[in-house]
Amino acid sequence: MNSLAHNENFLDRIGLTSKIFWGFVAVMIFMMGDGLEIGWLSPYLIEQGLTMQQSSYLFSAYGIIIALSSWLSGVAIEAFGAKKTMFMGVILYLIGTVVFVGFGVAEMNYTVMIIGYGIRGFGYPLFAFGFLVWIAYRTSTKRLGKAVGWFWFVFTGGMNVLGAYYSIWAIEVLGYVNTLWTAALWVSIAAFFALVVNKDKLESKAKRENISTGNVFSEFIKGIAILKKEPKVGIAGVVRVINQTAQYAFPIFLPTYLATHGIETNVWLGIWGSIFISNIAFNLIFGVVGDKFGWRNTVMWFGGVGCGFFTLLLYYTPQFTDGNVYLTAAAGLAWGACLAAYVPLSALVPSLVKTDKGAAMSILNLGAGLCVFVGPMVVGFTYGFAGAGGVMWILAILYFTGAFMTKFITLPNNAKTLNDKKDSGSEKVANA
Repeated sequence: MNSLAHNENFLDRIGLTSKIFWGFVAVMIFMMGDGLEIGWLSPYLIEQGLTMQQSSYLFSAYGIIIALSSWLSGVAIEAFGAKKTMFMGVILYLIGTVVFVGFGVAEMNYTVMIIGYGIRGFGYPLFAFGFLVWIAYRTSTKRLGKAVGWFWFVFTGGMNVLGAYYSIWAIEVLGYVNTLWTAALWVSIAAFFALVVNKDKLESKAKRENISTGNVFSEFIKGIAILKKEPKVGIAGVVRVINQTAQYAFPIFLPTYLATHGIETNVWLGIWGSIFISNIAFNLIFGVVGDKFGWRNTVMWFGGVGCGFFTLLLYYTPQFTDGNVYLTAAAGLAWGACLAAYVPLSALVPSLVKTDKGAAMSILNLGAGLCVFVGPMVVGFTYGFAGAGGVMWILAILYFTGAFMTKFITLPNNAKTLNDKKDSGSEKVANA
């Protein structure tokens, strides 16, 4: 452990694991390319002739594929190794882009659009969440909270900030379809940084442990069997779904609700963008807080309880302040900050197991993928009879329930972090 500390440089100390630093850069660039169409693709396709229902089905199919790919990402690392898994994500993304943009959008062929967008949906989970597993293996336990904080900083910053701002410029200069094509360029640049500039290698489990390869599908089976072997991983997966359910529910109904209190859609978009600037900043802060205050404690109190409280505040503030934009925005910024408090979950889950970290992370990644359509589903099932207030209360209750569930995601000896165990063997596993 002393030699490890001696070899740590500035990047290691702040959580940007130096062995795989260029992977962090790659994830930000990849997610910038992947996220450039989030804010405008649906209305553009509707303008081109799709119905609202068709657009909804397109994104629902995309969300299902993302959930599947998110689950596969962790076990694929164990079966094939990190770079092969991330390379598969790049290839599938590029193939999907060619089909979706070149033959689907260009000809407004709805069937081809669904196929192409579905193939594309395999891309970012294999690439980004695959790298998250790589982080779990390569980062010392005492820095793991910071490292996953940086991961979510580059992930969210690329998708929700850089992608959005880039598309504003690109649409004006290049047009909608050409902007979609540039995603392939950004993803290719990301692949160069992750697979070429980044010299570190995380081989498959068989090669790392010098055992026979056997049936690669056994690693995929472990992605399910881990739930029986370590039930706490399953609880963490449910908490991960709750984490971002509101993020995908809010955009469906909240702008309409806020408009009834005088906050117009363009103002809401400004608030929404600011929420995620707050979120990416606090991704780093809560990575540090988690290492000091405890991973589980941070998720439970700041994440679950905090998000639940500020979800309700975001609903009631426009009512009690006559639509005061600044106070409503403040509630939103606080919610976005607390959303980042779930960051230590990515450090906590792989630390629950000594081996099969990829299988454990696959469950967490599945939860991250399921958010994409669970959020809209909650709105679809409840808005009609419960209204905006009912949906907000349901989301808040989900957060409070998740906080209670987090109480049971404990490390051995109820340690706050894995580093509390003073287990040098665990350090070696993390850096194997």
